[in-house]
Amino acid sequence: MREQKLIKKAIQGDKECLEKLLVIHGEQLYRTAFLYVRDREDALDVVQETSYKAFLSIDQLRKEEYFLTWLTKILINCSYDILKKSKKELPLHNLVDLATDKSEHSEESMDLLEAINRLNNNQKNAIILFYFQDLPISGVAEVMNIPENTVKTYLSRGKRRLKKLLGGIGYDEERILSRSI
Repeated sequence: MREQKLIKKAIQGDKECLEKLLVIHGEQLYRTAFLYVRDREDALDVVQETSYKAFLSIDQLRKEEYFLTWLTKILINCSYDILKKSKKELPLHNLVDLATDKSEHSEESMDLLEAINRLNNNQKNAIILFYFQDLPISGVAEVMNIPENTVKTYLSRGKRRLKKLLGGIGYDEERILSRSI
C-alpha cells in the first residue's frame, strides 16, 4: 500500500496503518533521535515516546503531506524532554554506532557528531533536519516553526561553525582563505 494511503487511513483512525508508517520510518527516527540524545537506550526511549504521542494525536494531523514533518517535530520535542530529564553529559562512547561505515570513517563521523553537538540548538536542528533527515528548506522551516530564510541563515552559520570546529582546509580564524588544490 502506498504511503499516502497509509497516512490517510491512519488519520482516519486506523492504528495498524500508523504502526506500518512507524515501521517504515523507524530507522530514520532512531538515527535522528540518536543525533540528539547520543545514547542508544535514550534514543530508543525517544522513538517509543514519539510513537506513543503519534498514536494519541494522529487525528490532529491536517495535511497528510506533512506526516514526516509532524512526526519529526514530535521526535525533536521528545528528545529535548529526555535530555532535560536526564541532565547528564551526553556520552560519546556510542557515537560510533551511528556511523554506517565502521572503518576509517568512524573517527571522522565521531568528530562530526561531536562538532554538531557543540552548535547552538537552532543551528543543530537545521543541520540535522536538512542533512541527516533530508528535509527540504521548507520542511525544516515547518518543523522549526521559522521562516525559510532563517533556516538558510542557521544552515550557513552552522556550516561555518562546523568548518571552524573541525579545522577545515584553509580556515584561518574568522576568514576563509582561497586555496587552489
